[in-house]
Amino acid sequence: MENLNIAIFTGGDSSEYMISMKSAEQIRKWLEAAGHTCYLVEVKRDKWTVHVGKKRVPLDKNSFSFLNKEEKVTFDFVWNTIHGTPGEDGKLQGCFDVMRIPYSSSNHLSSALTFNKYTCKSFLKQHGVLTPEASLVRKELETDLEAVAEMVGFPCFVKPNSGGSSFGIAKVVRFEELQPALEEALREDHEAIVERYIKGTEVTCGLMKRSDDFTLFPITEIIPKNEFFDYEAKYTEGKAEEFTPARIDDDVTKKCQEMAMAIYNLTNCTGIIRVDFIIKGNQVYFLELNSIPGMSEESIIPKQIRSMGLKMETVLQQVIEEVLGN
Repeated sequence: MENLNIAIFTGGDSSEYMISMKSAEQIRKWLEAAGHTCYLVEVKRDKWTVHVGKKRVPLDKNSFSFLNKEEKVTFDFVWNTIHGTPGEDGKLQGCFDVMRIPYSSSNHLSSALTFNKYTCKSFLKQHGVLTPEASLVRKELETDLEAVAEMVGFPCFVKPNSGGSSFGIAKVVRFEELQPALEEALREDHEAIVERYIKGTEVTCGLMKRSDDFTLFPITEIIPKNEFFDYEAKYTEGKAEEFTPARIDDDVTKKCQEMAMAIYNLTNCTGIIRVDFIIKGNQVYFLELNSIPGMSEESIIPKQIRSMGLKMETVLQQVIEEVLGN
């Protein structure tokens, strides 16, 4: 494939801004190693700027181009590394579709569906996917907390309904903690999800699809040293143990991978995704889907790919070829 001008979209308007910036820097190194010319496009609300050396040059959204020493530079492809809004919830994808710019991630409808935890769980539940019981709480609506507690029980998890990197998540063990936890989650998002706690083994399955064939990455088992896999556990060395491949038997491994592939197809995903599960006995429960998984050095997907003996630049190139071939 010829050298492409690739815009690596990064930043965004959520608490995951810095994680996105780390992912973008790493992605740039791998794509440049694959022979492409890359520019970081930093998004912060309505301000979109291109990193050119130490300068920040405005991106012309109308022509999807920028001026570099009076020369107009356009893009052939977008690699989306924005965790959270507007890159993971479908907003940017709709913009790219209108402008007919190919991109690395799932389309606007798939992204919107998978970013909304409660909607995604409800949709997949209709298709026979096992997932912990959950209740939705909206900031603007009055909530019967006793009814919520009765439905999910204790302990439970309270999470922002749309968001990642474990910002605003709390494990609640008694009723008195529920309201403060919801207030914290609702600072991150206008909706929160209260989800039944299932004691089990937490694993995550990375995968991608090329034509009709899946590439399944080794499953990673996560053992947080904190109460759960929170932000500190995710991004602080030594705060969580990870085992790749996971220490689970072959039948459960197969069940996780089959469920991950079914979820990928049901939600119409594109590119590399990560699906999180809890295993209790032989039961596999779906937790959430990450359509823009982290790609920093500390992130799980690059570790899974390296454990297969594959180079990241090769895998990223395969994603680009799959998108451009369709």
